[in-house]
Formats: sequence, structure tokens, C-alpha cells
Amino acid sequence: MKAIAALFALALSTAPAWTQCHKLTELNATTPEGQLLQKAGLEEDPAQKLVLREQFAAQYPQHEAAGWIYEQLLAAYVKANDADKALAVGEKLDAMPPECVEDAQQTLKAAEMKKDPDLVLKWSSRTAVLAQEVIASPQPTGADEVENWKARVDYARQVNTYTEYSLYAMALATADPAKQAALIEALQQRNPKSEYLAKAVDPLFVAYQKSGAADKAVALAQQVAATGSPSEDMLLVLTQDAVKKKDREKVHTYSAKLVEVMGAKPKPAGVADADWTTRKNTILVYAYSTNGEQYFNEGKLANADQELRKALPLVEDSSAVKPEVLFYLGLANYKMEKAQEAVNYFKACAAMKSPFQAQANKNIVAIRAQYHGIK
Repeated sequence: MKAIAALFALALSTAPAWTQCHKLTELNATTPEGQLLQKAGLEEDPAQKLVLREQFAAQYPQHEAAGWIYEQLLAAYVKANDADKALAVGEKLDAMPPECVEDAQQTLKAAEMKKDPDLVLKWSSRTAVLAQEVIASPQPTGADEVENWKARVDYARQVNTYTEYSLYAMALATADPAKQAALIEALQQRNPKSEYLAKAVDPLFVAYQKSGAADKAVALAQQVAATGSPSEDMLLVLTQDAVKKKDREKVHTYSAKLVEVMGAKPKPAGVADADWTTRKNTILVYAYSTNGEQYFNEGKLANADQELRKALPLVEDSSAVKPEVLFYLGLANYKMEKAQEAVNYFKACAAMKSPFQAQANKNIVAIRAQYHGIK
């Protein structure tokens, strides 16, 4: 990301001279304002030049040269990383025509310096509007004007792409999940084919989850599952949603996909082996047990037994999940008339404190009364 930002900085820092949209007309050195402008123009010390321009802006805000002065101040403030002053000047230049796209982009840079997601959202949008107006401008008829027009359009395209990057970069840097989602949604609305949108899908999904936008998280996961490769977190949400809606086909589909994804996924860099094993096993247990219980509810007992048996070795150290897996294995085997195996599972379940313990003991008693010779 830093490399991309550096590339943009290089490309946009060399904006052509015609991007300056405020022109300085001929000075009238007989007036106080003309004399001040002349003095600022002749000043060689950059700091003093800035002071003189600030003085002009304060004293003559309605002067025809004020726009040109603001433009010079904006560039100077951005170069000095003075975000507050740059943003204040940018607001004064807010009613910008399309040829002022560079001024808007400079103000966007100031918003980025400020690390303010609301300001980045505002100025990314404003800059994009101006850039798109330039891009959509008709080609001039005069042959001598065509090359200049092509250069303006090419530059505007670069700026427009930068506005997309600014939304993406700010979203990754923002801790507030609601604001993070708003930035990525703005990127999605601006350009559904943006090169940065594909990279922002997982952060957007997490932002929806953290901000409590469960319906949006499910919708996004469904969209990705239909067109791409959903993450295990998306598949977990989809499986849970399918269970909630009693959609048995989707329960089976998403559970199986979870197993497939986790079986193929390598350990992420920087994650300890033990932590990865725990996470992987937790997800696999959920997939196998959920699928198994769904098969049990459908009366597909052999399938239920098969899925639940896959979960059992992975829950040896889980006092929270193991009793449930054992209980359903007991039920499935009982219904398949494998009485001894059913009792064995119920006994193992009854040996652990859980909400299933009491019923497991009752089931053992009932099976022994029904079948002779059960240990």
C-alpha cells in the first residue's frame, strides 16, 4: 500500500501547469493590494512570501486575485503538512469548476493528513466529481487543442483513481467500523469495478459484523459466495443464517464448503501453530456437527453418524462442545438400532457436566430397559 501511495504522490505532484485554475491578472501597482501582491511576488524567502500572501488573503478576500492567492496558500500548506490551514483554504475554494480538480485533490490530501474519515469521504467525493467532469468533457474541434485536452483527461483519470485509493486507504486506517463501512460503500457506489474494491471486501464484511449490521454482513457474504471465494468467516455467517432460516440445503452446502476451505487453507503468516490448530479445529467441528445435526433432523441417520464421528476427535479438549456431539451420536445410533453404541455415547456424554447430562442418563436407563444385555 505504501508503494501505491508513493506512486500516486509522484504522479500527482507533477501536475501540469494548466491544472492551476485561478489566473493572476495584470497587477495595478498603484493600489495597496497591487503593491502587496507585487511585494509577495518579489519576495525570495519562502516563509516571508507565505506571510505576505496570508496578509493579502486576510485583507482582500473579495479581490479578483484572491482565488489565485488561496491556490498558492493551499499548495504551500499541503507541502508543509499543515492540514488545518490547508482544509480551511480548501473550504474557501469549495465552489470549484472542473479545471480546479488539482485544488480539490490537494484538499483531499489535507483530509488524509488529518486522518479524518468524514473529511476524506467529503473531499474524495468532491474531487471525483470534478475529475469525472473533466473526463466526460467533449473533445475540442480545434486540432491545436486536442493534445491539451487529452492531457487534461489523462490527468483527471489519475486523480479519479486516487480518490478511490483514498477511500480504501482511509477505511483500512479507521478504527470505527461504521465509518469504515461508509468509506468502502462509497467506493463501491463510485466504481463497482475499482481495483481497490476487491481488496476491501473482507474489511467491509468485518466492519458490518463489528457495527452490528448483521443483515448487510449476510448479504455481502451471499454475494461473494455466489461470485467468488468466500472466507471461512463469511461461510460461518452463511451457515448460521441457514440454520436460523431452517434452509437445510444451504446448511449442507455451506458446511461442506467450510470443510473444503479449511482443509485447503494454509496457516497464515505470523499465527502460532497452536492458535491455528485451535481455530481450524473449532471451525471444522462447527461444520461437521452442524451438518450432522441437520442430517439427524432430516432422518438421514447414516449421514448424521458419519458427520458427527468426524467432529468427535476434534473435540477431545472441549468440554463445551463434546457433550453435544456425543449426545447426537447416541441418538443417531439408537435410531439406527445400534443400542450398545448408543449407550456408549450416552455414557460418555453423561460423564461430563453439560445441559445434555441429565437426558443422557435417562436415555441409558431407557435403552437398557428396552434391550437386554446392554452394558
